Amino acid sequence: MTAIGHELKAAFSDRGVQLSRMRVPWTRGATSGALLLILSAWAALAPFIGPYLNLAYTPATSTAWHWTAARGWFEVAPGAAAFAGGLLLLVSTNRAVTIAGSWLGIFGGAWLVVGPSFTDLLDMSIGTPDPTSGTRRQALEQLSFFYAVGALILFLAAADSGPAADATAPMATADTEAARTVASQPEPVNSSPGTTSNE
Repeated sequence: MTAIGHELKAAFSDRGVQLSRMRVPWTRGATSGALLLILSAWAALAPFIGPYLNLAYTPATSTAWHWTAARGWFEVAPGAAAFAGGLLLLVSTNRAVTIAGSWLGIFGGAWLVVGPSFTDLLDMSIGTPDPTSGTRRQALEQLSFFYAVGALILFLAAADSGPAADATAPMATADTEAARTVASQPEPVNSSPGTTSNE
């Protein structure tokens, strides 16, 4: 094989490694994606279906599907962002897409956790846990509407934000070096045994 052939072989090998780095196993994001879909759907719908389960925030603790702007910004929006992230993780095997999905989930989960702290600053009110319920149920309402579900979403999304890339990079580098080593070695010259040159 000529020197040009060796260079082409190395170039194609590098291109194959680059493409393999952009792919991740479907099973890597499928479980996290499915869990994110469930948790984020609950986060977005909890303020509206909570009264059916005796879990509610004011106002309208006994009325389902009661819309307020605060619920839209502090529960529906982060839930929708995390849901979109979970969907990307569930269906994609492209690393760039799964990383984007992970970050959507991270933003959604983080906003569920820290968002309630900004209600006074933004002059909005998410209400309070149902004052007619006991302290344990009020704590459960706070956790299930914001803090616990947000932390779970954040954990699942962060777990998929890049470990596979770190795991595949050393393998890809080793494959590249091996391909270059093979390409740089000259091919052996086959000589028929017993042949002598006649002067």
